[in-house]
Amino acid sequence: MIQPFYRLMIELTNGRWTSNVLKRFAHSKVSRLMVPSFSKVYQINESEMEKNLVDYPTLHEFFTRKLKEGARIADQNPSSIISPVDAVIEDIGLIEPEHIITVKGKKYSIHEMLGKGNKVEKYADGLYMIFYLSPSHYHRIHSPVSGIVVDQWTLGSKSYPVNKWGLKYGKNTLSKNYRTITEVKHDAGLLSIVKVGAMFVNSIEVIHEGEQLVKGNEMAYFSFGSTVVLLFEKGSFQPLPAIKTPKEVKVGDCIGYLSIPDK
Repeated sequence: MIQPFYRLMIELTNGRWTSNVLKRFAHSKVSRLMVPSFSKVYQINESEMEKNLVDYPTLHEFFTRKLKEGARIADQNPSSIISPVDAVIEDIGLIEPEHIITVKGKKYSIHEMLGKGNKVEKYADGLYMIFYLSPSHYHRIHSPVSGIVVDQWTLGSKSYPVNKWGLKYGKNTLSKNYRTITEVKHDAGLLSIVKVGAMFVNSIEVIHEGEQLVKGNEMAYFSFGSTVVLLFEKGSFQPLPAIKTPKEVKVGDCIGYLSIPDK
């Protein structure tokens, strides 16, 4: 009974009209009245924010807030890969030979997620990690690794919730939601950074310039609740054994190491 009910609710809140109404409100000056209560309800750490609470003119500006310099420090080991976001690691696993990942008991197609058939084979038998950002999290995305952007593309239209209920009952949220994929060549192979939107169409803003990404530097931000999926080429990444899902992480935390082949 819960599955059709939940699907009905997310259909009602994710139509183009309702999404646009919510988006317009979040960008309006009136929405600033909600900023203090939003911060209180979601227990935002105001001491690490770049600005004071009263200095955010809209809810959108508050939601996409930056942090004070030094609030997040990237792990300095040259071989480490860091968390790109403040989030909960919901799942880590193997990309099956049929290009399938299983999240919350539901199968997702990497082929459909990436939308480019020529990309899929590179990730067969590799690893994936899923990072869920709640409204309480800092919503800017930092590069998990230093490398060169070899491709970047956008897919999808509607954006359904990507929390644990959305993953379980939604319509293939990870492979159908509006999403922007950045494929990066690093010292050990390829990494696809899949930024999955939620609620608002076009809720992902890419801000990095040029092809070079530096580990720890900002590369994009979410305008609303969201998820990041990292797809690693086979044999290129070794996650920390200590990571047991669900696991709370922050930008810059080490999540594993590159598996660099011997020269």
